Amino acid sequence: MDSTRAFTKDVKRLIIKVGTAIVTRTDGRLAVGRLGILCEQVKELNSLGYEVILVTSGAVGVGRQRLRYRKLVNSSFADLQKPQLELDGKACAAVGQSGLMALYDALFSQLDVSSSQLLVTDTDFKDPDFRMQLTETVKTLLSLRVVPVFNENDAISTRKAPYEDSSGIFWDNDSLAALLALELKVDLLVLLSDVEGLYSGPPSDPHSKLIHTYIKERHHGGITFGEKSRVGRGGMTAKVKAAVHAAYAGIPVIITSGFATDSIIKVLQGERVGTLFHKDANLWVLPKEDGAREMAVAARDCSRKLQRISSEGRRRILLDIADSLEANEKLILTENGADVIAAQESGYEKSMISRLILKPGKISSLANSIRILANMEDPVGCVVRRTEVADGLILEKTLCPLGVLLIVFESRPEALVQIASLAIRSGNGLLLKGGKEAMRSNMVLHKIITEAIPENVGQKLIGLVTSRDEIPDLLKLDDVIDLVIPRGSSRLVSQIKESTKIPVLGHADGICHVYIDKSANMEMAKKIVLDAKTDYPAACNAMETLLLHEDLLNTNGLHDILAELRSEGVVLFGGPRASLAFEIPGTNSFHHEYSSMACTIEVVDSVLSAIEHIHSYGSAHTDCIITEDKEIAEIFLNQVDSAAVFHNASTRFCDGARFGLGAEVGISTSRIHARGPVGVEGLLTTRWLLRGNGQVVDGDKGIIYTHKNLPLEQKMDNGTV
Repeated sequence: MDSTRAFTKDVKRLIIKVGTAIVTRTDGRLAVGRLGILCEQVKELNSLGYEVILVTSGAVGVGRQRLRYRKLVNSSFADLQKPQLELDGKACAAVGQSGLMALYDALFSQLDVSSSQLLVTDTDFKDPDFRMQLTETVKTLLSLRVVPVFNENDAISTRKAPYEDSSGIFWDNDSLAALLALELKVDLLVLLSDVEGLYSGPPSDPHSKLIHTYIKERHHGGITFGEKSRVGRGGMTAKVKAAVHAAYAGIPVIITSGFATDSIIKVLQGERVGTLFHKDANLWVLPKEDGAREMAVAARDCSRKLQRISSEGRRRILLDIADSLEANEKLILTENGADVIAAQESGYEKSMISRLILKPGKISSLANSIRILANMEDPVGCVVRRTEVADGLILEKTLCPLGVLLIVFESRPEALVQIASLAIRSGNGLLLKGGKEAMRSNMVLHKIITEAIPENVGQKLIGLVTSRDEIPDLLKLDDVIDLVIPRGSSRLVSQIKESTKIPVLGHADGICHVYIDKSANMEMAKKIVLDAKTDYPAACNAMETLLLHEDLLNTNGLHDILAELRSEGVVLFGGPRASLAFEIPGTNSFHHEYSSMACTIEVVDSVLSAIEHIHSYGSAHTDCIITEDKEIAEIFLNQVDSAAVFHNASTRFCDGARFGLGAEVGISTSRIHARGPVGVEGLLTTRWLLRGNGQVVDGDKGIIYTHKNLPLEQKMDNGTV
């Protein structure tokens, strides 16, 4: 939950204002699908105990559409040749109101929700008795779980020019919603718009930024509004005026999109959607509205400086980081210990706490991994293909940095060190967001690493995102950030993929299989299975499912393996065949990642059945076969469609350091760009360099293409340390 939206947890009564642009389509007809989604959200809120009041526009728009059609049907050809007079707005309102309310009634009835119509005019509110009766009526309706639907009665309003006249107690449905919010003492007012919220300029302007929290002292007079509503009276100007009026009278207001399918639900869950108006906003310490972009742009600028220095210069930075980590080991472990204690007191799962702990020797191990990475051949600028396109025209395909990486990771603080060192070696800028459970560890590691970066590159090369609130803004920066790599739960990965246009690299689950074939060496199998499951069960490359050939069922070797697993504390669950054969509890799902001392067992009748099972329930991470039959092994290795496939080796080998990559930013099960453990090369893309001496295409006249492959020359290092 966004800290500025914490008040939403106490909301019980709210008003939702629906504008004409939400109610109608661009052709003037009712937007039935959009209204249906709105009514479904109201139904959900109603069932959760919220008291929901609707204020709706749209009657005039609906009526105008109907009257235009009726006029067309009743007109002669001669009538249509005459100048067409604008239809009277009050007549449109009278015709459209019944249709609008009929639709609300039909939609709510389908959802087993009762609704009611309340039409009001400006002059009504001049009568204190009317106000008192209004409050009593609404109170009764809400107690009966009826949704009151308000609208201004434009048909009989005494306002002569409703689209120009902004006098009176209220003058449009936005100001009516604000007035009702105060009269009915609601906890929240939600104004639905056809854009995501209030922007710093016209939403169509790519330079305009969404304002998450409106602060009168900061934003008043500094916003350029776009055009007024295409169909309603006021557009965003009217909404802001109404929002400021209600908010500074004590009613929080959020302007958000009425086109999104779950915007109201997200508002009440405390998510940072739309623009919040709150009387105390000026007292809050808020991040700069453009802070996310500034951080990303700074990382990009520093990455370009990093690319200008020599390979030896980047190597020197890494060696300095390794030395600094070892020199500050005591401080790092102290901060990590504080994180672990806080996580235990907060009741985090054991698997998460296990990933959080920096065990003795871990800092030295990380430092050594960085030194290995520093001493590896530098791939940046490496020529991977050299071609003579034509005489004197040489084309080179080279490796270059991607640009700016955003890594969102949970629990493991060592991931920050690995990712930062890989970013430096590959010449990329980096933004890091770790889980709050590792906050102290991440902050001290980030400080140690960035202090080792020289001034001619800049410490902003690696930015540490400390607030979860900044993530949605960062995920919108597809013009600055080039790749997002989430490392964490499948829920985290799915959320990020759904929230960004930036390419996402990673894996959602680590459901790794070990298949013991009938020809397996069972002593070897026991050693591999125990290592794959018990060495580090919280790791994504740990075994989650053990597949057994049916011919092994009654063998001593298999019973020995199962006994060893049990003696190590592994809880066994079975598929339909295994649960019967071994009298163990049945698994709820084969597609399950335990990340703990538990695993699923199932019996298959052949290697092909094992492959089919892996394809049906696996996550394309790492899968292993144990067999002495080389032909069977080759079938498994070539047909299992996973990022890593092993023969007679533990799944725990699927790791960047163990593969000799120095470190990894994560393991990818994607099929585009990088797959498996992603090291330096996975953070690079290609650049084509063409060297000529004045050649022009000119319709290809005079150019004789040779397309001759040339030997690769050693990369020249022209940078300066």
